[in-house]
Amino acid sequence: MSIEDINSAIRDVIDFPKPGIVFKDITPMLQDAKLFNEVIDLFVERCGDSKPDYIVGLDARGFIFGAPLAVKLGCGFIPVRKKGKLPFETLAKSYELEYGEATLEIHEDALKPGDKVVIVDDLLATGGTISAAVELVKKLGAEINSIEFLMELSFLDGKEKIKNETFNALISVD
Repeated sequence: MSIEDINSAIRDVIDFPKPGIVFKDITPMLQDAKLFNEVIDLFVERCGDSKPDYIVGLDARGFIFGAPLAVKLGCGFIPVRKKGKLPFETLAKSYELEYGEATLEIHEDALKPGDKVVIVDDLLATGGTISAAVELVKKLGAEINSIEFLMELSFLDGKEKIKNETFNALISVD
């Protein structure tokens, strides 16, 4: 299987969640067990040598890739969730999306100084979500080995918000 196979299994949903947005729906790709496994293996290839202590997955589609990646790498998984979803004391960071505002939270004891992490999410768009996550991880003193995305919408230039971080996207949409 190839990057083209992965890309062709992602469908565009026009005007979702609001008019003017083209939502990248990954569910057809997830339904194909071989293709989904291939994606996880590609993530393993990209970040396996960095030997992270944790994979940090972003709510919600970053969980889909982050949890199996953590299992394959033999490290822990830390969820970064939308406001009000974590049960313990948290650190929070608000940010702007391409279609509104949101807040991310992480447990205040999730990471300690010197922990090495790889952050995983499905999509880099305007960069608001990932820049908030980066700030939370750094506030806890962890080191970011890399940031991994399934795809980047390069025309939105979200990479500018994480230009000081190492990041990869399997697919780039111009």
